[in-house]
Amino acid sequence: MDLQTCLKKMQLVGVLAFATVDSEGAPQIRNISAIHYEENALYFFTARGKNFCKELLEDGRVQILCYTKYKEMIRLSGKAYAAAEEEQEKWRNQIFEEQPYLANVYPGDTRNIGIIFCIDTAEIEYFNLGVNPIFRETYLLGNAQKKEKGYFITDICIGCGTCERNCPQRCIEKGTPFVIGQNHCLHCGNCYEKCPVKAIIRK
Repeated sequence: MDLQTCLKKMQLVGVLAFATVDSEGAPQIRNISAIHYEENALYFFTARGKNFCKELLEDGRVQILCYTKYKEMIRLSGKAYAAAEEEQEKWRNQIFEEQPYLANVYPGDTRNIGIIFCIDTAEIEYFNLGVNPIFRETYLLGNAQKKEKGYFITDICIGCGTCERNCPQRCIEKGTPFVIGQNHCLHCGNCYEKCPVKAIIRK
């Protein structure tokens, strides 16, 4: 698995859930399919009059989620911005060419109500529940910074093995201290709750 494969899988899914935050801090979510994929960016279309557009212009933070039939979850977390004015028509025409149904929604020149947003910096998380053990990995688009998350065993581990015995994915290995295999961890927190000396931290 790699970044480009994740983007290709998102493209194959087609309709993606876009989450934003409104001016009152409430979560909002939409299904969007008017998307064009480049190797290093995503471009998508929405109308300027929509609340979705307002939220993107005011804040820009967005999460995109897709789920494949193979039990793969791909989540993109990034910041969207309006593409340069001189590129708006180019990307709008590209998206309408790739998504012919849009001509029924915005026929003729009414497509000009649309605005094209770009995401070229993002963290993309891949999570596959269809394999055993499960597999997860994080990829970076552009100059995004990876945010460390999950559970980690600290040096106060006493080596009792309680965490290893209680891991549903068997991804904890003996050591000094014991080690969690991050690529196979569910982030369920069972090891964290069961550790008798609280040697496990959550990031």
